[in-house]
Amino acid sequence: MPEILSNLYHFDELIRVGGYTALVIIVFAETGLLAGFFLPGDSLLVTAGLIAAAPDGPLRILPLIGLLCAAAIAGDSAGYAIGRHLGPRLFNREDSRFFHKDHLVRTRRFYEKHGPKTIVLARFVPFIRTFAPTVAGVGRMRYPTFLFYNVAGGIGWVCGMTLTGYFLGRLIPDLEKYLHLLVGLIVFVSLIPVWREWKQSRRGRSGA
Repeated sequence: MPEILSNLYHFDELIRVGGYTALVIIVFAETGLLAGFFLPGDSLLVTAGLIAAAPDGPLRILPLIGLLCAAAIAGDSAGYAIGRHLGPRLFNREDSRFFHKDHLVRTRRFYEKHGPKTIVLARFVPFIRTFAPTVAGVGRMRYPTFLFYNVAGGIGWVCGMTLTGYFLGRLIPDLEKYLHLLVGLIVFVSLIPVWREWKQSRRGRSGA
């Protein structure tokens, strides 16, 4: 485990050391535990797909997709259960190293704007995807409704990210040599929605 943690943002090394187990744990934690907002979701999935494209690599694409879809769906269900049982008390918690109330408040605004489809949209927005199922639980969304969007979002996110890496790896020879550049680009693109949300929240406070 210490070796896995030290390689958390060196995705190729993380996958080599931890394999499917590390990937499942990280996807579950990012989507199901309030402390998982700092984990590398999108970029890790694309990297896993890229590595699965290598014929002699440690991953195979079909088991990878199956395991990560299950982890993403189970993670959101765990986040929903946390929100359902702890409710408004979460909004009164003090910030800590692994919990930031501001992310929860921002997610609630996102949820109020987009409704149940937030559970799908949030999968593709860092930070928001960690807190969206918890906010749904706090808001007492009907669990069958939540589960429908949870399954759709989990499958869409995992397949979209891993297959992007997989087909890039198949189409472009030796792409793994430029892995760090590719990961940097993915991180940049994935943070654009966060930047836009931050800009909108600043404009809202200025108007107020």
